[in-house]
Amino acid sequence: MTGRSGRAAGRLVLPAEELRWRFSRSSGPGGQGVNTADSRVELSWDVAGSRVLDEPLRERLLLALEGRLVDGVLTVAAAQHRQQRRNRSAARDRIAALVASAAAPPAPARRPTRISAGARRRRTEAKQSRSSTKALRRRPDW
Repeated sequence: MTGRSGRAAGRLVLPAEELRWRFSRSSGPGGQGVNTADSRVELSWDVAGSRVLDEPLRERLLLALEGRLVDGVLTVAAAQHRQQRRNRSAARDRIAALVASAAAPPAPARRPTRISAGARRRRTEAKQSRSSTKALRRRPDW
């Protein structure tokens, strides 16, 4: 996520020109300086309009992040630290983790398997044992 662009050794590098920073006053910790320092950080990246993504990767990111995107733009906010510098770092780490997890290829489809006869028998025995334990707690029918 430096000033470079494209992919470096299989990793996606977001160019600094495509990142938009926004700062505001945080409601979190800060003491007397909380009303004067703009320590809250919002970091936005336009996924739909990015120049570093090839089309298949763009589609995968848009699909994986569709619940977090607003008009194709991914935005994260950080306000847990008192210093803007630390909130910048937290926002950068958060957006990197989101993009990395969304860009990961999907897991291979699970091949369906049958439940073994032994597993079915053990499950039935466990259910019967539990049933008899609970039956002892009931009021007698006489």
